[in-house]
Amino acid sequence: MKSCLSFAGVLFVIFSHAQNLQIFSVPKGYQKIAEARGDLDRDGKDEVVMIFDTDQSVSADESLPEGKDYQRVFYILKAHTGGLSIWKENRILLFSSGTGFYPEDNGPPEISIKNNSLTFTQTFNTNSRHTQVYKHTFRFQNGDFYLIGSHDQFEDTCDFNFLSEINFSTGKVIIDKAYSSCDENSKIPENTHKEFIYKPKTLIKMNTFKIGAQKFKIPGSHDNFIF
Repeated sequence: MKSCLSFAGVLFVIFSHAQNLQIFSVPKGYQKIAEARGDLDRDGKDEVVMIFDTDQSVSADESLPEGKDYQRVFYILKAHTGGLSIWKENRILLFSSGTGFYPEDNGPPEISIKNNSLTFTQTFNTNSRHTQVYKHTFRFQNGDFYLIGSHDQFEDTCDFNFLSEINFSTGKVIIDKAYSSCDENSKIPENTHKEFIYKPKTLIKMNTFKIGAQKFKIPGSHDNFIF
C-alpha cells in the first residue's frame, strides 16, 4: 500500500509540474528555422525543440540582407494533449542570423537528439577563406540541462584545419592542428596532436553557457583551451 501511495505521489509531482508550464504559441513575427524531436528526460515521451529567428534586430548593419541581424532563440517543449508547453527557453547559445562573412549563405543551426542528449551545430564563415563549426551537446541530469560536449573546428581553405574538442563526461580533450598549403613552394608547419584529461569541478548549465566565455590552461603549454 505504501509503495502505491509513493508512486501516486511521484505522478502527482510530475503532473503538477506539467500543469505549471506555460502554453507555447509561436510569438508574432518569429520565423521557425529548425525543429527536432526526441526523448530528453528519459520518460519515454518525445520533447520538441524549435529554433526561431526573432523579430528583434541586434545590429543595424546595412550590408546584411534587408539590413537585419536577428536574434535567435530556441525552445524545448513538452507535448501534452492540449498542445505544447515551454520547458526551457534559451537566447544566449545561438549566434544571430547575421553572424559571419557571408550570412546570406549560412544554413540554419542544426539540431540532433541522440541517446537522450541534445546537440546544436552552428556553421559560418569568418572571412572569405575561413569556416567555423561549433557543436555543443547538452544532457538533462540533476534537474537541469548541462554541457557535456564541446566541438570547435576552424578551417582555412588552403592552410590549416584546427580542432578543439572536449567530452565533459569522460574528461577527454583533443587538440589537433593539421597544416597544408595551396602553394607548393611554401613551407608547411608540422601537424600537432595532443590529448589529455580535464575534469571541471562543476558542469556548466545550458542557460548560463556562452560560447567562448570559458577557458582553462592546456598542460605543458602557455595557451588556453577556450570553449
